[in-house]
Amino acid sequence: MQIYLMLSHFKSYSIKVNDKLFLLDRPRVMGILNTTNDSFYDGSKYHTIDSALYRVETMINEGADIIDIGGQSSRPGADMIGPDEELKRTVPVVEAVKKRFPDTPVSIDTFRAVVARANIEAGAGIINDISAGEDDAEMLHTVAKLCVPYIAMHKQGQPKTMQINPQYEDVTHTILDYFRDKIKLFQSHGLTDLIIDPGFGFGKTLTHNYTLMGELELFHELDYPLLIGVSRKSMVCKLLKVDPKDALNGSTVLHTVALLKGAHILRVHDVKEAVQAIRIVEQFRMPGH
Repeated sequence: MQIYLMLSHFKSYSIKVNDKLFLLDRPRVMGILNTTNDSFYDGSKYHTIDSALYRVETMINEGADIIDIGGQSSRPGADMIGPDEELKRTVPVVEAVKKRFPDTPVSIDTFRAVVARANIEAGAGIINDISAGEDDAEMLHTVAKLCVPYIAMHKQGQPKTMQINPQYEDVTHTILDYFRDKIKLFQSHGLTDLIIDPGFGFGKTLTHNYTLMGELELFHELDYPLLIGVSRKSMVCKLLKVDPKDALNGSTVLHTVALLKGAHILRVHDVKEAVQAIRIVEQFRMPGH
């Protein structure tokens, strides 16, 4: 009965991606494709078109619903590249992926409006912004003009320094208040297809991350779909004392907890295992939820 009560947090939504209705009537998997050379887990593996297409094909075959493509590393301590380099890393890959897999939704992971626009024009259908519009004043105007779904994430500080002594009086309610204000701002710009990402690991200590996960169901009061990104992150590695390459099991446990608390999208490196977690958790869903 307790599992049923936890699963009752799930609420169905829908968003419009590339002029098609994309249903969030069940949990979905977003597969990560980093075209960077310094990602914390898979840096430099997929920076050629052929390697990227091979990886995308593998993720789709394993059950990925969305492919998230990013050219700027956001790992703690990451250096910033310029917009020209980010465009060079992402636009050709988005074009190639959409040509080979036209029916698979693609999101562009960027905080830069110019990069977002170019990749939407190249075929991406979703913008995934780790700064929720704070790092580029043109982002919200751009999203509104493009009329695409927008994933807004919370972070404290910048990737280069965000893990240096982050502090909150109450991490969950601070982030809830942040999104309440942001949603009003988004709505004033005419943004309606919104997805909320609490930002695990972005300016948060180990304790902050686990407190946030423990209270994740509170985010449903915002009444928007919820994306969770914890795959192979430090909240797994530090607790279990493992490297990212050995963090799959811990990541899957956290994905399961997030699903029980009503997550709509899991952003992951390991698609097959996330799909399996969803299939098992869905067996406990009561009819009508």
